[in-house]
Amino acid sequence: MLAPFYRIIAFYENSPAAILATIFVIDLLLSFAVVFLERKSPASTLAWLMVINLLPGVGIFLYFFLSQHITRKRLFKQSRFELQKAGEELSIQMDDMAYGRYRHLNPEGEKWKELIYLNQKHAMAFYTQNNDVRIFTDGKEKFNQLVRDLESAEKFINMEYFILKPDDVGRRILRTLTKKAEEGVEVRLLLDALGSGQIREKHLKYLKAAGGKVAFFFPPTLFRIQLRLNYRNHRKLVVIDEKIAYVGGLNVASEYEGRSRKFKGWRDTHLRLVGGCVEDVDARFLLDWRAASGESFEGDELDYKVLIPAGRSGVQIVSCGPDSPEEEIKRMYLKMITSAKRSVCVQTPYFIPDQSIFEALKTAALSGLDVRLMIPNKPDHPFVYWVTYSNAASLMESGVKVYIYDKGFLHSKCVTVDDEVASVGSANFDIRSFRLNFETNAVIYDEAVATALHEAFNSDMEHSVRLTPVLYSQRSWTVKLREGLGRLISDIL
Repeated sequence: MLAPFYRIIAFYENSPAAILATIFVIDLLLSFAVVFLERKSPASTLAWLMVINLLPGVGIFLYFFLSQHITRKRLFKQSRFELQKAGEELSIQMDDMAYGRYRHLNPEGEKWKELIYLNQKHAMAFYTQNNDVRIFTDGKEKFNQLVRDLESAEKFINMEYFILKPDDVGRRILRTLTKKAEEGVEVRLLLDALGSGQIREKHLKYLKAAGGKVAFFFPPTLFRIQLRLNYRNHRKLVVIDEKIAYVGGLNVASEYEGRSRKFKGWRDTHLRLVGGCVEDVDARFLLDWRAASGESFEGDELDYKVLIPAGRSGVQIVSCGPDSPEEEIKRMYLKMITSAKRSVCVQTPYFIPDQSIFEALKTAALSGLDVRLMIPNKPDHPFVYWVTYSNAASLMESGVKVYIYDKGFLHSKCVTVDDEVASVGSANFDIRSFRLNFETNAVIYDEAVATALHEAFNSDMEHSVRLTPVLYSQRSWTVKLREGLGRLISDIL
């Protein structure tokens, strides 16, 4: 029965030319598929054609690992009841705003009503008021507060992270979840299978034995081999008792407390949210959980409009992913930049956006606005970093001020505009976050919060070096080579 298979192997062993011919035919067929069958952008198409044809065989391998497609398939399906309920409530809110019946609790909501409308229309993002927002820029402080909040849970804990490592920070969180599950609290833990690839069954057995539920997003399908390297769940969300939520850039591992051999420190931004927006974070989690775990919910569990008075900040929870063609977070960033009147401050570890973001930042700077961009001084992913460095430098001639953070690794994904509106979340300023990963950001309409984030940016400038044309011209030829190669394939990084 296996004789034909062995004959094929013997044939290729004795005929190297046949191997090369087969690779050539596969390359040709794959190139045809990329050009005529895939719905990629022109830049992405050209990048893949270059990789496939300049790296025979290797390019085929990279394509099948990095270019799977789910854009035609909605992963997070809502029932007809849920869609109707969400649509009706959102329509009522949008109509109230359009006809002047909506009472804004602070002026930022009224000033930025076009941004609110954009997020409502294209991201189904409710605008909630009466929120309290607490900012964390230090991982240790955030984890200490998170543990205190977890220990206070009485009904449920919903937790979702891209990375959770079985080090002392990860084990501390798992111990706390296990303790709460033993007390009768419903615990759900959702992890990305690639980002949390170090987690094994032995790390979860006590949590599961206590009744905690665990699910993995896109788990390995063949002998623990992860065939899907793109389309990862990059979100970092926690919801506790419908009262408290966390959104931001910090994963769960010791390096996020600044204890890394590679980096002398870690600078990030995370938010603790209390108020009506907690329901929206929970709705996002429940949709993700249902897709990953297969657990079904009654429609009334996915609530979208419960307001719990807590503060005066307006908040929208905006999510995006490759299952949606809208690129909701990129559109939000664009609207924030193009609507700015005085200043734009951006912090991101990876700066590989498409041309629309480049032009928006350049136009803002050329219009006389104070536009600042801050990136790390060391590579987290070396090839990606040098493209980030080159892209940031290309903005200088338009008047954008570029800062290289020099006090550890800068992992913050934060945008502030005019000290009135800000965005903090998991989405970087790169094509991967816009198109390939599942992300969630919180948009805050509050002068006090936006000013505090701007002041944190100013404080970070004291630990940064401003990039100048002279400094940039001193880079080595190896850096120039990496930049050049990186730019060619930046659309698929």
